[in-house]
Amino acid sequence: MFHKEGYKIISGTILIVAILMLVAKKYVTNEILFYLIAGVCLVFLVLILQFFRNPARNAPDDTSKIVSPVDGKVVVIEEVFEKEYFNEKRLQVSIFMSPINVHVTRYPGAGSVTYSKYHPGKFLVAWHPKSSEENERTTVVVKTKEFGEVLHRQIAGALARRIVNYAEVGQEVTQGSESGFIKFGSRVDVFLPIGTKIDVTLNQKVKGAETIIASV
Repeated sequence: MFHKEGYKIISGTILIVAILMLVAKKYVTNEILFYLIAGVCLVFLVLILQFFRNPARNAPDDTSKIVSPVDGKVVVIEEVFEKEYFNEKRLQVSIFMSPINVHVTRYPGAGSVTYSKYHPGKFLVAWHPKSSEENERTTVVVKTKEFGEVLHRQIAGALARRIVNYAEVGQEVTQGSESGFIKFGSRVDVFLPIGTKIDVTLNQKVKGAETIIASV
């Protein structure tokens, strides 16, 4: 299953690969060179297909848990001052996605969307300390039953040039359902109340909608 955000890119890639193969078959007489071109085209197509894959996920639907919004690796667990929405200290958990990860963004918890905003910005590498405040990003806040308001932020990176955000203020959302999509690698930050029990560790690999990152 592929994500809808990839339909046009997948179709375009298949068309380009098909044209390249037809041209190569007609004009490339060296057999080794032809197979080299075919191999590069095949690898490129497979990379595009795997990037836009959208596997089914089984979220716990548990109000006492917060799930990872994306696939990737935990790169930050720290107490920070969140100044866009809360203007107070929060626990930040950041997850970095490589180009080979699933890039669907999912809601960490169920509730009502109270804030959703897009910010244009730079394209610093996603692990840069200032990327959370200076890169292109979207911020979404969901009011949950057990944790109060939980913020998650999609952050563009050096390769990610488009962030898609589906969240609308007033919308009721379920845990693990689709919140958006980031094209070609980046990171997502989650901001939780101070005192929240964190259930992941630095460098741990997580799966969107399934890995529990925090609990009451």
